[in-house]
Amino acid sequence: MKKYFLTLLTIFTILFAIGALPIHAEEDSKEENNQQGNTTDKLNLAENSKSALLLERDTGKILYEKNAHEKLPPASMTKIMTLILIMEALDEGKIKLDETVRISEYAASMGGSQIFLEAGEEMVVKDLLKGVAVASGNDASVALAERIAGSEEAFVTMMNEKAKMLGLENSKFQNTTGLPAENHYSTAYDMGLMAKELLKHEEITEYTSIYDDYLRKDTEDEFWLVNTNKLVKFYEGVDGLKTGFTSEAKYCLTATAKKNDMRTIAVVMGAESPKKRNGDVTKMLDYAFNHFETKLLFKGNQPVSQLKLIKADKDNVDIVTEESVSVVHEKGEKLDGVETTVKINSNIELPLEKGDIVGKLEVTLDGKILSETSLVVNNDVDKAGFWKLFKRSMDELVKKE
Repeated sequence: MKKYFLTLLTIFTILFAIGALPIHAEEDSKEENNQQGNTTDKLNLAENSKSALLLERDTGKILYEKNAHEKLPPASMTKIMTLILIMEALDEGKIKLDETVRISEYAASMGGSQIFLEAGEEMVVKDLLKGVAVASGNDASVALAERIAGSEEAFVTMMNEKAKMLGLENSKFQNTTGLPAENHYSTAYDMGLMAKELLKHEEITEYTSIYDDYLRKDTEDEFWLVNTNKLVKFYEGVDGLKTGFTSEAKYCLTATAKKNDMRTIAVVMGAESPKKRNGDVTKMLDYAFNHFETKLLFKGNQPVSQLKLIKADKDNVDIVTEESVSVVHEKGEKLDGVETTVKINSNIELPLEKGDIVGKLEVTLDGKILSETSLVVNNDVDKAGFWKLFKRSMDELVKKE
């Protein structure tokens, strides 16, 4: 009987242990999930916004995202694309900062944010650019669009073509301003890429970082410009880029900040108030600068190598990085295996214009590609004349002998 009782006790103990295992495993699983949930909560940086994106500007590495590919109305953040085309027109000499633009009736009729341009008024490009970058002036945006493309409609075509060139699959524009329009949309991800492109023109922050200024100064029509992006004044390092608001889009912001050679871009869309919008962006920027840092490899327009073309009019042509090149990493992480490789295109044809792409700079870490940056010529390169080619050939013969 005693033996029988011991046998039952042993069987009962084994069954209890087997039955307890799933319970114990489930408790462990719950605890693990709770730990993961806490981590997720910590990274829920944009809790007040419908969508968000945080990226490091040089590498394009995404540090945080939330519904980043959801199509939403971008409101006045649309003007980031408008500004890209304005800066390109300045670089290409299509317009000049000191030239005067006559304001059309259509441009002057724009509602919403404006600098109160009047039909027939004349204003220099530099002041109109301030009007767009600082005060988000819809009238200034249209005036510059008309000057560059002839009409806002033609400029919008340019905007959508540029979007395709940049690989923006979820953006479409109907105007230059961001005023409500059917089928006018973008995403936090696309806005981040647009901001990255705009910041290739480093001088844009000379405008977007202005907190306040004046137009028509010392006249009876003097106008006080105040930046719609308050973080320019209240967050160290913020020097742009663009706010947005409509009743449909709610409060939006694409901000950029730079500290210790690291530039970040934070995008939020669909916040319920300016305070919540700015709060989300502030937390995202804090997260970036507290947890990550960059190692600068090359500054923008820094010579990386030289191009030798037999039929070129110059013996050696400097090739430079189209933009600054960095490696982003978590603080404390070692980067001993970072390498850079210059790869020149095989089908280069003369003549070349300054800015033409002739290759790429590849950055790798332990064999894994981290980034690729276009390499461009730093000067115009023409075909060599007959006597230049003849002399070069003779020099080569002398060297061989």
